[in-house]
Amino acid sequence: MTTIKDIARLSGYSIGTVSRVINHHPDVSEAARQRIEEIIAQENFQPNSNAKMLKQQTDAPIAIIIRGYANIFFESLLEKTQNILRSAHEEASVVFVDESANEVQTAAQLHMSSHPKAFIFLGGNLEYFRSGFSAVDTPSVLLTNSAADLSFDQLSSYTTDDLEASACAVRYLIACGHRNIGIIGGSPESSGSQVGYRRLLGCRKAFNDKGVTFDEAAQYEPSRFSMEGGYQAATRLLKRSPQITAVFALGDSIAIGAMRAIEDMGLNCPRDVSVIGYDGIAQGRYTVPRLTSIRQDVDALARKGVEDLLVRLQYDRQAIHEIVPFELVEGESVFVKR
Repeated sequence: MTTIKDIARLSGYSIGTVSRVINHHPDVSEAARQRIEEIIAQENFQPNSNAKMLKQQTDAPIAIIIRGYANIFFESLLEKTQNILRSAHEEASVVFVDESANEVQTAAQLHMSSHPKAFIFLGGNLEYFRSGFSAVDTPSVLLTNSAADLSFDQLSSYTTDDLEASACAVRYLIACGHRNIGIIGGSPESSGSQVGYRRLLGCRKAFNDKGVTFDEAAQYEPSRFSMEGGYQAATRLLKRSPQITAVFALGDSIAIGAMRAIEDMGLNCPRDVSVIGYDGIAQGRYTVPRLTSIRQDVDALARKGVEDLLVRLQYDRQAIHEIVPFELVEGESVFVKR
């Protein structure tokens, strides 16, 4: 059965443009309209009438729920997401919750009170989804965590392989000659449902695979995903374990705070203490030194998540769960020991 995604692929236009043609929006070029209508006729495509009618009757915006107030990566992901929604003429409302709060409970409350047509979650604790998401029956997508094991028909997810990406960061530091490596971010008490905990698991795996000792009590310090959290965590860690020569921060916001703490302690980054982050935010290109980081593909995460949601708002389709590739981007914040 032909879907709106097939029409986009065959016509060469985006899902948003196809959606605008199907819904008779005026701001589409005549060439695009003719090409898309030609493919629709050729494929005998029929949009799901029930879904289309529901969309026409619902003026409520899409709700974007962001986990954490100070995670710079989510600012970038939010901007990309909003831009794509705007190009598809979809309104969005934005709700921030604390990173220790229950974002699914917030969604359930919004579902009852303001009836959003869909939800986009930037970050999320899978335990909250597992226990409470059945109360939300609208199309939804979770970005930066995988809901593949939850089996909710209404919930897709797009994320980075946090375990492998974190292992990659630690292997890089080891390859640069570092053996006394500190880790800051997340919480060791969290379950595998939390992103920070899976990143910590990746670190443990890399240390084990490389035969490098990792004394977690001495070399790990939990932190909130913020610059202030990174500053405080790095200060505690380096006072406790001054032998550390490199720090892997489980988020770039944390890394930027850690770099400031290193300088305020009278040390130099990277000569005395190297730092590698996780996210690849744009601000990392302008820090001094320029931040080395695991870059998540924010463009792909936003585009895939929104396009998937637009398809499911128009057409009955099963949820999709996809891992988006990452890359290690070298900056100037890691010293290569000779």
